[in-house]
Amino acid sequence: MIQFTVHGIPAPAGSKRAFVVKGRAVVTDASAKSRPWKALVADAAAQAMNGAQLLRGPLCLSIVFHVPRPKGHIGKHGVRPSAPRFPAVRPDVDKLSRAVLDALSGVLYIDDAQIVEKTVAKYYGEPARAEITVRELAETAQQELSAA
Repeated sequence: MIQFTVHGIPAPAGSKRAFVVKGRAVVTDASAKSRPWKALVADAAAQAMNGAQLLRGPLCLSIVFHVPRPKGHIGKHGVRPSAPRFPAVRPDVDKLSRAVLDALSGVLYIDDAQIVEKTVAKYYGEPARAEITVRELAETAQQELSAA
């Protein structure tokens, strides 16, 4: 199991754009804001890997995002009673998790297609961060899943 925390404000992956350059297909992420976040995620993952080989089998991924509250949620005595408990606003967890999946490809695992189980949550919290856990699915767990 590999666990690590990435400090910073999570950024969503943008829409993908594909085009051909000199006969090769190139896919880019339209969101410039996601590049620094993805770099932070990749660096934290590389440190957590500590030189180990890329994970190769089926994987289970868990991500818990903590995003800062808007200033309007804070009053003189802390969080206003009228402030929402959960960040049910953009960016959505799918785009946030896609940025993490992209950043981990080639750093922690070969390809994000190896993720067969994923849980994602988004909460208000300080400091802003993403808590990431990746575990390999054991051979016995694979057999149990295939029997089901």
